[in-house]
Amino acid sequence: MNFRIVHYGVMLFCITTTAQAEEQQIEEQTEVEQPIELEALSIVNATPFGAGIEMDKVITNVQVMTAEDMAKSQSISIADYMNQYMGSVSVNDAQNNPMQPDIQYRGFTISPLMGLPQGLSVYTNGIRFNEPFGDSVHWELIPKGAIDSMSLQGGSNPAYGLNSLGGAIAIKTKTGFTAPEHSLTLSGGSWARHNEELTSGWNNDKFAYFLDLQYFHEDGWRDHSESGVFNGLGTLSWRTDDGQLNLTLAGANSSLIGNGAIPVELEAIDRKAVFTHPDKTSNHFFLSALDGNLWLNDATELAGNMYYRSNRIDSLNGDGSEFEECENMPVFLCEEGEDEIVEDVYGNPVQATDEVEGGTLNTSETDQWSFGLAFQSAFNQSLWGHGNQFVIGTSYDLSQIAYSADTELGSLTDERGVNGSGILVDESRVRVDTTNHSFGLFFTEVFNVTDKLAVNVVGRYNHVEIDMQDGYGTSLTGKHKFDRFNPAAGLTYAFMPELNFYGGYSESSRVPTPMELSCADPDDPCKLPNAFIADPPLDQVVAKSWEVGFRGNFSNILEGRVKWNLGYFNTVNHDDIIFQSAGTANSAGYFDNVGRTQRQGVELGLSSSFFDRWRMALNYSYINAVFLTAYTAHSPSNPHADESGDIQVESGSHIPGIPQHIVKFSSDVDIVASWTFGFNVLFNAEQFLRGDEANLDTPLGSFAVVNLKTEYRFNKHCTIFGRLDNLFNNKYNNFGMYGETGDVLEGIGVADKDTRFVGVSAPRAGWVGVKLSL
Repeated sequence: MNFRIVHYGVMLFCITTTAQAEEQQIEEQTEVEQPIELEALSIVNATPFGAGIEMDKVITNVQVMTAEDMAKSQSISIADYMNQYMGSVSVNDAQNNPMQPDIQYRGFTISPLMGLPQGLSVYTNGIRFNEPFGDSVHWELIPKGAIDSMSLQGGSNPAYGLNSLGGAIAIKTKTGFTAPEHSLTLSGGSWARHNEELTSGWNNDKFAYFLDLQYFHEDGWRDHSESGVFNGLGTLSWRTDDGQLNLTLAGANSSLIGNGAIPVELEAIDRKAVFTHPDKTSNHFFLSALDGNLWLNDATELAGNMYYRSNRIDSLNGDGSEFEECENMPVFLCEEGEDEIVEDVYGNPVQATDEVEGGTLNTSETDQWSFGLAFQSAFNQSLWGHGNQFVIGTSYDLSQIAYSADTELGSLTDERGVNGSGILVDESRVRVDTTNHSFGLFFTEVFNVTDKLAVNVVGRYNHVEIDMQDGYGTSLTGKHKFDRFNPAAGLTYAFMPELNFYGGYSESSRVPTPMELSCADPDDPCKLPNAFIADPPLDQVVAKSWEVGFRGNFSNILEGRVKWNLGYFNTVNHDDIIFQSAGTANSAGYFDNVGRTQRQGVELGLSSSFFDRWRMALNYSYINAVFLTAYTAHSPSNPHADESGDIQVESGSHIPGIPQHIVKFSSDVDIVASWTFGFNVLFNAEQFLRGDEANLDTPLGSFAVVNLKTEYRFNKHCTIFGRLDNLFNNKYNNFGMYGETGDVLEGIGVADKDTRFVGVSAPRAGWVGVKLSL
């Protein structure tokens, strides 16, 4: 209620200030909205650390989001923006939390969840943002108002290092030089969601500061789904005529409850219900970084960074139990189908009582500390009379990880929550310390053969060492080393200013994470992210990509701004690692190299602006993601599995969770100079459920969603805005998997017949807000 009073008071202030500003000129009162442009900027970075090259000389498709795009979209995070506006991007709501979506780009995943094959690298100001333990990415750690730009580059560009199998995301944050302004943004609406963000920036041409603080909170639209995020970022900058130095401090505390997929039988009764709860993830994040560049002369630039980063991730997951009374000795507790008596961490047999039957609380704590530095030199001298840019650099990252996990026996409440008993299962206890060393040496070369033809060559050598020490035994102790050189080469040709060709070949790789290395035994599956076991070794994944396309700008031909792109991509992963399900509701399974997988497709993008007031954008993506190597997958809860719980995956079977067709259309119009109205439409085709790699079951249906937004600018100091999601209140599912409900739903009369679980869509919801600027 207090937040609503503040919001209404600020809106009243806006109306009052408008009356005082009526004598000003229209151009001083309003700021005409610029389009949300999906095409790339004219200059993009050749490496995560800088060294800009012209867009027309990049051998892959690149999409760029600016700070203005982010603000105008009213998105709550980068992931939200990507889902709404960027081509070849879709979302799996495995957790059903708005801050925890699984992003799919060209069939490759980047997610905050452990256990998924992370196929994209993410950098912030040249610093690797993938977590050391599972390569995951937590979208809520950086305040959205601190983002100056974000580029999404397709292909397997080796310059971006590990995990750049399907693409790379490079985020640049604001400084007082790029954002010398002060603003306060307040918003609120459905599900008691409210978001407050304070931004301040200043410079005197030599020194600058920037600060962004954000608080986000909501009750969630589903039961027991309250979440909150507090994050901030500050930068002190100093620049001269020859370079710039930035000191950045960032921190975040989040408590996100995403109670995940629910059985389809429960979905039919109540879509907002949860299966079991809680499922909470908390992040405690800190980053300090120093980055800068120095021009030695007009043609030579030095750039580098160094950082320290820490993040403690705590998880608490309530589940149904896999333990029951022993068949031969019912006074004691045994694992389902087993005769061995369960022991606690003190070696005592556990007696079967109401307090330890029906539920479990799986807890984990992941403490991660990282230090790294990178350095590169860019040379822009002509070579044999031709334009040329050569960049050479190196990077080193050291990470230390302390991981602990336990399973506490408990009982289910009437609302399917779990009451812990204080008894911890010995077999499930994990204590493991890991040290990662990652070294990279890279170069890029762009050579202008003619004014129209440019050749691009890239190479990177990666060396990774992973040292694991088991703190609760010896089975996890071991050392793993991975080495590889990844090349890329291609060319661009400018037929005319309106038509540019690009094409090339690239390779990238990712090494098995410590989590994957510790969970690769099919005879002893583990729960994610809770338990690990001794394992056979895994091979690193290597992606080999081909990409060709055309892009152009018809602004000189047609009245208005019209930009377009059309391209084809083909990426084959060798020794791809997937998580094979053990068929239980609590994510038990193991990792395995399954051979080759392929993602190929076609992308079409179009953006335009007409009459200085009407803007629109269209993206269509066809993505064919398949297994090339036939293999046997273990999915015992799949209704089509054999007696051993296996399904036979044939070559050509579609990879689950990836729609073949994605269409995105958006349009904004300035109804008057101060009032803008817009909408966007998102269509995703059908997709198979996770655990149905053989494509034997009925896929999830296709869906379309329409969202609205509007903005009214009272004057240059005050803007009000609103957003309405899912206008027609469509009910759809964008994620599916298989699991067992056991006895969990007996209390509401649901039989354990249908093993499908789905990630349900949020209903229609709206929010309004105000932005005050100085």
